[in-house]
Amino acid sequence: MLLKRDLLEEIKAGRVDLIFRRWNRPTVKAGGTLKTKVGLLSIKSITDMSPDDVTDAEAQRAGFKDVAEFRRWLDTMKAGDLFQRIEVGYLGEA
Repeated sequence: MLLKRDLLEEIKAGRVDLIFRRWNRPTVKAGGTLKTKVGLLSIKSITDMSPDDVTDAEAQRAGFKDVAEFRRWLDTMKAGDLFQRIEVGYLGEA
């Protein structure tokens, strides 16, 4: 899973703990870890869902101002058959 540096810094600082992904095949598993440019992330949970079910609170946890901003971002993402809600946490330097 590729994450932009700005988002990684937000996760590291504890301001973001939720990521949304639309893809054909997941590349992370719940309970796993992900080595990134800022350190190690924990993948706490993964939930299949519809983008239509994202709430303002969830959008804000993912670093968006609101659902409208989340939807604008989603429109720029590549197509995929699977949409997932991924809870993450920062574990520390890798």
